[in-house]
Amino acid sequence: MANFPFQKLQAELGELLKKYPNGSRLPSEPDLAKMLGVSRATLREAMRMFETQGQIRRRQGSGTFVVGTPTIIDDGLEILESMLTLARRTGQNVGPGPVEILEITADSETASQLEIAEGSEIVRIARTMSADTRPVAYLVDELPSEVLSADELKTKFNGSVLDFLIKRGDPLTISYTNITAVNASTQVAKKLEIQRGDVLLQFTAKLYTASGRVVDYSHSYFLPGYFNFHIVRRVEKNSL
Repeated sequence: MANFPFQKLQAELGELLKKYPNGSRLPSEPDLAKMLGVSRATLREAMRMFETQGQIRRRQGSGTFVVGTPTIIDDGLEILESMLTLARRTGQNVGPGPVEILEITADSETASQLEIAEGSEIVRIARTMSADTRPVAYLVDELPSEVLSADELKTKFNGSVLDFLIKRGDPLTISYTNITAVNASTQVAKKLEIQRGDVLLQFTAKLYTASGRVVDYSHSYFLPGYFNFHIVRRVEKNSL
């Protein structure tokens, strides 16, 4: 029952948002807090849920705007495919934003995951994915330099490391992926234009070739309001 007042506030805020057309600017935080009878700090915390769900968007220096219910990318995880391929297949307007390509040395964590020596040269590719100009995902891939060079990416990269490797003919087989809920770090929050600490869906994956070599270690962060992933699992018949 301790959270009931906060849940009530979120319900009231949700009803209030329905009264504003998509694209319209909400009253200022002080005015909105006064309307709802709460402090600005409490209001800001309640608004975070609607922001991560994609229903509102804060613009520095301009205010908070109503987006409405976003188009959700809904798909299963049984087959590995890039977000760009998924978006094209489902008719969603999702595309890559600015790409950052760096040549760095592997720290102990990355080296361990890629099964290479610490300090080995790797290439790091980081970029956002946007839906109708709104950043909805932040993707980071790290690969050994002998697998993929920065120079090769600078002329042929379209936003998807997976698509690039497939088109090149690399013998990829499986991806081992951990799925967790995480709080956005300062860096990721900035990329996704949300508040630090907001909850995101994180995929941490290792991509393998037919020989069992790890060729890509990646972290993908998704705004939960824009994605609905599911898994279809078969029922195993027992022997009883």
